[in-house]
Amino acid sequence: MKKLGIVIVMLFGLTAFAQNKNAKASIEVDGVCNMCKERIEKACITTKGVKSAVWNVQTHELKLIFDERKTDLKTINQSIADVGHDTKEITANDDAYNGLHACCLYRDDAVKDDHKDD
Repeated sequence: MKKLGIVIVMLFGLTAFAQNKNAKASIEVDGVCNMCKERIEKACITTKGVKSAVWNVQTHELKLIFDERKTDLKTINQSIADVGHDTKEITANDDAYNGLHACCLYRDDAVKDDHKDD
């Protein structure tokens, strides 16, 4: 009976620490247009374990569904920064940012102003 109790406790313990295969998260990603949207979403979807990525141009909110057994938010943030977009966690390096199309240079106030009505 004691062994059965230990097995039950172990099973509950493993369940409590199990990683979610359909984890949901929302992060802020800088960008200004639909070209940015396509680039951001593609960077996420091509990251192993990401099942869904939808970025809103107006709110800059990226909604994700991903498998925590295969990836984590740090990895996803890095994938986004690698294609030139800043997140709250990771800033894109200058080479990646400067490689963006001229209309996508979201750090430039003039570009942001051009996209205000979009």
